[in-house]
Amino acid sequence: MALGLLMGIGRAFRKKSTASLDILTAKRGPRNYYKGKNCKPTGFHTCKGGYVLVQEKLPNYVVPELSGFQLKPYVSQCARQSKTTEAAV
Repeated sequence: MALGLLMGIGRAFRKKSTASLDILTAKRGPRNYYKGKNCKPTGFHTCKGGYVLVQEKLPNYVVPELSGFQLKPYVSQCARQSKTTEAAV
């Protein structure tokens, strides 16, 4: 019994292989492993193959009132050079 206890303690302190410390991806995991995109589920699957949305799980965005806001809501990725060097106040 003492020998088994000592071997168990030795196994616990054994150096882990570096392969087991890697980040688990779909290619490194088991055949049926699916990592997903880190999204929260918005409902649940039924036994007949349907999907039920739960209203409490849906995201709720609170948007402030933007009337009178001076900036435009869209910024182009290919912005043009402005001809004036001073900033409009």
